[in-house]
Amino acid sequence: MASTVPQIEAPQIVACTVSRDVQNFDLLIEDMEGALGECWGDLSFAEALSFLGQPESQTLELIALAVDAADEDNLALMGQVISQAKAQDLKVILIAEDMSPVSLHSLLRQGADEFVPYPLPEGELAAAIERVRAAPVQAPQPEPQTAQLTSGAQKDGALIVVHGLAGGTGATTMAVNLAWELATADKKNPAKVCLLDLDLQFGSVATYLDLPPREAVYDMLSETETMDEESFGQALLTYEERLHVLTSPPEILPLDLITSDDVKRILDVARNQFDYVIVDMPSTLVQWTETVLTNAHVYFALLELDMRCAQNTLRFKRALQSEELPIETLRFILNRAPKFTDLTSKSRVKRLAESLGISIDVQLPDGGKQVTQANDHGTPLAISAPKSPLRREFAKLAASIHELKNDGVKAA
Repeated sequence: MASTVPQIEAPQIVACTVSRDVQNFDLLIEDMEGALGECWGDLSFAEALSFLGQPESQTLELIALAVDAADEDNLALMGQVISQAKAQDLKVILIAEDMSPVSLHSLLRQGADEFVPYPLPEGELAAAIERVRAAPVQAPQPEPQTAQLTSGAQKDGALIVVHGLAGGTGATTMAVNLAWELATADKKNPAKVCLLDLDLQFGSVATYLDLPPREAVYDMLSETETMDEESFGQALLTYEERLHVLTSPPEILPLDLITSDDVKRILDVARNQFDYVIVDMPSTLVQWTETVLTNAHVYFALLELDMRCAQNTLRFKRALQSEELPIETLRFILNRAPKFTDLTSKSRVKRLAESLGISIDVQLPDGGKQVTQANDHGTPLAISAPKSPLRREFAKLAASIHELKNDGVKAA
């Protein structure tokens, strides 16, 4: 007579750790066993992307993404894991050791639901698991609105350009905040403002305003010959229902993808539709820089009080003069300027201007950590740090531009 052996069912896997090597997180192994018993598994980053697309992953409720400083070079891969998990409505607990705040913020913005530092505080992992299990399923966020433009409009808007004469001088920060201040300067009769990010390779306007780069931008840039108000409006996104933004494309593109004629068409359509058009330029001089310069009402060139900016300013001036390009619209702005009481640095600023043969029209104070935090959170300083001295300078500059434009309209 045959004997019957009882069948023991394997536990259903409801969670997985995802890491470069889970053995680097021995405390995590103990806490996962304490919270979930044998109902969890372990995956590497590459394995996770493959497994999450298989039917076997349907039993999962959450993943615990464990990372440390050595993983900062693979943020894109970790972002893919989070995106794949969120696409399957899985909760994501981020467990991090010695990661920079910027990297942590990036992963959290991509969809991580909870953050727990490593080494794990007593009972914190179990508490995080309970929180994500109890959290209601969030409705998908609505897509940012595209712009609805008026056919045949002829506003003849002011073209204001921001160009950093070296990397990290704060040109994009200025472009974003100046555009926002212009859009909100007049509460009763707000101006229509458009912000164009023409840095096709590393433009960060989308990051600074928490807007998603879109393929529609590339489509519009590739077909400016047939562009009209509707197709241009479809490429724009609206920030807080007040500011219209053309982000840089989602992928890095060559700067010569667009020609001078393409740029002229974009600027003409934008100026017809908006009171102000703010352009954030790449720091590199390209063939269509001349087009932007000759059409600009004001061309702000940002520099800092250092040797590289001094050298680049001199090269910039010589390049324009050698091509006999107009420099009357140039306005030099010193970012991270010394404080009023720093007399030694003040004299350095004066000597810098004299040696370069320029006039420094505006001096912006150092915004410090508030600028970094505002940019990382995707908000203008007027929202995140309204009392910031740097924000006040942007507001003053926007008010003076608005006043000059109104005076010009009245005179006409």
